[in-house]
Amino acid sequence: MFPGEHIEKGESLHDTVVREVFEETGLTISNPKLVGVKHFQTRGDKIRYLVFLYRTSDFSGMLRSSEEGEVTWVPHQDLLADKIDLADSMDDMLPIFFDQTSSELFSKRDDNDDLVRKYF
Repeated sequence: MFPGEHIEKGESLHDTVVREVFEETGLTISNPKLVGVKHFQTRGDKIRYLVFLYRTSDFSGMLRSSEEGEVTWVPHQDLLADKIDLADSMDDMLPIFFDQTSSELFSKRDDNDDLVRKYF
């Protein structure tokens, strides 16, 4: 999974992504660009989650793991070729990061409780 968590009180989205990447990877990023949004509701439609997806190639520092988990560089082609065991729904977000044909991913459950994903 990519780094991420919650926005702290009084924090901008930009500052959140910079802080989270540093806390979870040891890297200080700059020039993060918002490339899309993933959103979904929990079962029972009680809580709606918005996930802001950023990317950048500008960073400094040394990659390190944290209490959040082990981090490692992964070749782009390995992500797309299912060579790596990804977190749930991670592969659903890859088109937003790499294809750049969509900027929104919406997930919901249908009447059979199957997960339906739509890209916009």
